[in-house]
Amino acid sequence: MAEETPYEETGRLLFAREVDFVLGAAELTQLPDADRPEICFAGRSNAGKSSLINALTGRKDLARTSNTPGRTQQLNYFSTAHPDTGPLYIVDLPGYGFAKAPVAEVERWQGVLRAYLRGRATLRRAYVLVDSRHGIKAVDEEILKMLDVAAVSYQIVLTKADKPKSVALETVIQATRKAIAKRPAAFPEMIVTSSETGEGVAALRAAIARVIIES
Repeated sequence: MAEETPYEETGRLLFAREVDFVLGAAELTQLPDADRPEICFAGRSNAGKSSLINALTGRKDLARTSNTPGRTQQLNYFSTAHPDTGPLYIVDLPGYGFAKAPVAEVERWQGVLRAYLRGRATLRRAYVLVDSRHGIKAVDEEILKMLDVAAVSYQIVLTKADKPKSVALETVIQATRKAIAKRPAAFPEMIVTSSETGEGVAALRAAIARVIIES
């Protein structure tokens, strides 16, 4: 059992409070005022972003989930707050990579995504979700490179850790650790999670609380 971190209780309380949907922005002009810190979740389509946000907040349907890759077509903003952290925006970004939509529409989503990651001054950290059954793919490498160039701090979150067998999971963990070791904007520690079992959810909450308090 992992040792409890100093931020674990703060993280628990942060997400135990009301978490409200604010808006879905299809264009950068629709983003809310940059008046508070925010963190975002990025990941290739069907990597489990919506499921993890639901697990993180302890709500079953805060973020919509779907077996159809590419369903999230907007930057979906949620808000929460805690006395220690103040107000916080949580952003569920459109999935990158494969999506069941016209090519032009997919390209538009990706353009919005990239512009957001490059230019949002209040973004404290991007959490890049990687399916633990597959590890980092070429499409993930593109996003990681962009974040490195933009000097946006990011942390890898392995998802669906309950799916692969333990040996396969450990192989992906080691390969992912090696892949991010040379990346300048990557936080060196990854978080292994499962929305189904709750593994790593408390650690992720604590990591978010720490980023907001210390930034």
